[in-house]
Amino acid sequence: MQSWTDGPAKAAILEFVEQTVSRGVPLEERVATFDADGTLWCEKPMPVELDFILRRLAQMAKSDSALRHRQPWKAAYEQDDAWLTQTIVEHYAGDDAKAREFLAGIGAAFAGMDVEAFEQQAGSFLRSVEHPKFNRGYLRTAYVPMVELLSYLGSNGFTNYIVSGSGADFMRSISEELFGIPPERVTGSEATLTYSGDETGGKITNQGKVGVLDDGQQKPVQIWTHIGRRPLMAVGNSNGDIPMLDFAQREGKQSLRLLVLHDDADREFAYTAGAEDALAKAGSEGWTVVSMMDDFGTVFSQEA
Repeated sequence: MQSWTDGPAKAAILEFVEQTVSRGVPLEERVATFDADGTLWCEKPMPVELDFILRRLAQMAKSDSALRHRQPWKAAYEQDDAWLTQTIVEHYAGDDAKAREFLAGIGAAFAGMDVEAFEQQAGSFLRSVEHPKFNRGYLRTAYVPMVELLSYLGSNGFTNYIVSGSGADFMRSISEELFGIPPERVTGSEATLTYSGDETGGKITNQGKVGVLDDGQQKPVQIWTHIGRRPLMAVGNSNGDIPMLDFAQREGKQSLRLLVLHDDADREFAYTAGAEDALAKAGSEGWTVVSMMDDFGTVFSQEA
């Protein structure tokens, strides 16, 4: 926890972990769940997977002029950030009309692709493309304090999980390398898949539809479906993480809810859009707010 600045957030984490260990909480109950975008790594100017998807949609529109007049290919081809931003804003406000349009495009973008090919493409993208602001690869936009927190929890008997709105298969391509979390401990949005057998072991293929959007109310469902336990600790940064943080509590059990606040325009970004409700609830329910400006001594690794 060397990159954490001494203060209330760091103290709350240390006290929670120390009490968990001293009270002999069983190892199987020491479950911690983490959102990914904006919690473990940078999500601005857009979430990492969104960049990956938009490049695929733009490529499709370049090859097929008819797609240039349909959303979301039109926005991807024209680099219309306003349409994409409004889609996200409306989603968090409860209006998913544009989001459904966008999800349909995502499904079509990867229809017919087998999961191993998708993982290879995602991994190649993440290891080769640079962040547009920081001139460093996407794998160097992980938050050093959060990586240290994951390690600290692991050394104290916690099992860490990623519960992301991004695609599970996208995150799995780098989760162990970057965060020390193996693929089987990653849940996220899921495509509808099908298996076909053959003499070489068969393949699992994307059917072109988004089956699960792992955000908001769906996050606790995904946690229960894939983990089968309530977490003792949950970490997020947006309104979409509220249900997950709510779920991390049981009567008579100690829990810790962390909410990452992006308030450092110099070292990262400063924004609260999409997190207003979460910040209000943090204040009313005593969640621990982690200020990037005040609590992160270092944001990114020194190596660019």
